[in-house]
Amino acid sequence: MHQSPAAKADDPSSTTGTGPLNRLFDLRGRGTGVARELRGGVTTFFAMAYIILLNPIILGGAKDVTGATLSIPQLTTMTALSAAVTTVIMGLVGNAPLALASGLGINAVVAFQAAPVMTWPQAMGLVVIEGLVIVLLAVTGVRERIMNSIPLALKHAIAVGIGAFIALVGLVDAGFVTSSATSPPLALGTRGHLSTWPALVFALTLLLMIVLYARRVPGAILIGIVAGTVVAVLVQENVSISKGGWGVVTPDMPHRLFAAPDFGLFGEVDLAGGFGRAGVITALVVLFTLVLSGFFDAMGTILGISDEAGLVSERGEVPRLGRILSVDGLSAAFGGLTSSSANTVFVESAAGVGEGARTGLANIATGLLFALTLFLTPLAATVPAQAAAPALVVVGALMMTQVAKVDWNDLEITIPAFLTIVLMPFTYSITIGIGGGLVAFAAIKLATGKAREVSVWLWPVVLLFLIFFAIHPIEQWLDVK
Repeated sequence: MHQSPAAKADDPSSTTGTGPLNRLFDLRGRGTGVARELRGGVTTFFAMAYIILLNPIILGGAKDVTGATLSIPQLTTMTALSAAVTTVIMGLVGNAPLALASGLGINAVVAFQAAPVMTWPQAMGLVVIEGLVIVLLAVTGVRERIMNSIPLALKHAIAVGIGAFIALVGLVDAGFVTSSATSPPLALGTRGHLSTWPALVFALTLLLMIVLYARRVPGAILIGIVAGTVVAVLVQENVSISKGGWGVVTPDMPHRLFAAPDFGLFGEVDLAGGFGRAGVITALVVLFTLVLSGFFDAMGTILGISDEAGLVSERGEVPRLGRILSVDGLSAAFGGLTSSSANTVFVESAAGVGEGARTGLANIATGLLFALTLFLTPLAATVPAQAAAPALVVVGALMMTQVAKVDWNDLEITIPAFLTIVLMPFTYSITIGIGGGLVAFAAIKLATGKAREVSVWLWPVVLLFLIFFAIHPIEQWLDVK
């Protein structure tokens, strides 16, 4: 049968067995070709490029213990740089179609758990340490032991809780949900009504994202952010919302679209300062939360996408898994070095796999496109929370789907899982949600005479959380003594 030039270029048989790309990425061995890999890489970029706009909104909207904020343009540069470098490294070292960027959920821990109790350089220092810990766990094999110590149902509950938490963050950042000192503590918009133009922009953008995502439109989240930003700029130009009405970013039309990247945040890291500023216990709990989030998110994503790409062997092994896990840890550390929060494997890589990506060559295309965005920071800095925050709600909804994997008929897991999920948004704390669930799980097993079902690796973690929850009463008791 006659093949068109495009089809022939996409045919694995058209890739020479002695070519440098074939030797580097084993294209023929994985049944793929250059055109297919490049198309998959471009698809992955457009599926996850929203993070370039969203990550600066999350981190830039938070203040550290001194009240300092991070520059949105600098964060945009660092987010793009970090994604570009780590994605390319994963392609070259891991030879897997697994793109990386600043992880949603993990950046929430940095912004809302670490920053309020320490400075930004100290918070990013913990991110670097997190990455190095994950590398150490990967190369020593301890990662599997820690992973097995936490019940699978609680792992799913953690993902669900983080989904609910980041959705609430999005709703609050956009002004769609507001807090009050009186009853009720949370309300819709202003006094129970959506009475502002920014709130309307958020609602319309969220609705657009939902429709596009439900129709499986590639890049639905990115399209929604761009469309919402255009509407916000038009509203600002014609209605002129007062300063602060949009929140952190006012969508004024930029004077130019391109600018030299601002690398001012690179290397702004204080590795050990957080332990002195926030206290050893608090810093360790935040570090544990970072490690736990990055640890399980990456493992699940790597296995799921590798399986979808047909790379998992009959024995359930992923090729170059050791290298992939090590790169994942180093990427997290590099995220701290750039002050863009920890990088992790993005589940949106599945979009590229759906387009045929099977090797790290797809990552090269994705990484190069991220590098191009380094020169688009003025454009990205016009995106208000009302246009970007809907993505948090959509991604939160996707993370919530894991609630179906929890066995709600098992009473010994129902309450710990429930506490894990609800405490995160209700207390605005990922750390408290994880701690509450683990402590409840251990307490139930101990009370029912099943303490041996709790792994020896889990008891020290439970003890750490008990100290964390009781730290202020303990301090007051010591002062009295």
